[in-house]
Amino acid sequence: MIVTPDTVLRWHRHLFRTHWTKRSGRPPLGRPPINAEIKALVTRMAAANPLWGAPRIHGELRKLGLDVAERTVSRLLRKRRTPPSQTWRTFRANHVRDLVCLDFLTVPTGCLRVLFVLVVLAHPRRRVVHVHVTEHPTAQWTAQPLVEAFPNDPGPSYLLRDRDRVFGEPFRHRVKGRRITEVLTASRSPWQNPFAERLIGSVRRECLDHLVVLGESHLHRILTAYFAYYSPSRTSPCATSSPCTSDRSRGPGCARRIASSGSGWPESVPGGGSPS
Repeated sequence: MIVTPDTVLRWHRHLFRTHWTKRSGRPPLGRPPINAEIKALVTRMAAANPLWGAPRIHGELRKLGLDVAERTVSRLLRKRRTPPSQTWRTFRANHVRDLVCLDFLTVPTGCLRVLFVLVVLAHPRRRVVHVHVTEHPTAQWTAQPLVEAFPNDPGPSYLLRDRDRVFGEPFRHRVKGRRITEVLTASRSPWQNPFAERLIGSVRRECLDHLVVLGESHLHRILTAYFAYYSPSRTSPCATSSPCTSDRSRGPGCARRIASSGSGWPESVPGGGSPS
């Protein structure tokens, strides 16, 4: 191998500098690198707790035995231009246990009359708390189901309803007396009361569309039977039990009846005859 004298001298100078740099033990310039696991942990804690700042996250890391400076934590956090806010899912989860909605359902009868059904629905598990049927709803009549639905407790903190005129002064006075805050939907906006609207749709599709209602007592028996089936049998994650558990508790005979029915509604309806 043939090289020039300048190349040999350059190699010698590089070797000299490298040798004495290692002997002197001079630390490298700049900040030490941050562990990737600590970066991921800080990011996850900030996403799960949007109200936490750098001091709180730094304290939590110290509890875990991680020696990280608060300044380092603040550099890892994303800069927010606006104050942090909880998500809609978190907001709903914080208030759902204190929220009840109600709505009306109209049912035509075989005698060409119209019956009104008032449904009170609790949001936590979409449980039907109370059902009331009448042909002539009034404000006094509308307020009574709320008392019957919660006879031994103060009731929910919030009541979601529409702006129907039937919710008159006696109804509002009764609700205010029980220290319940009314939340009104916008005019002609049924989608703002989605749980009640979905329940009404299920009642129509799975039950009332297959029957001819003969009268008020007949409709009350049909709805009582349907809601006894509705809560334990539906497949929503909010239901009190899974479909497999509810079918197992009712026995194989009932499971076969529900499976053989086209809409999931048992073929034999107490007081209502056959749905077909």
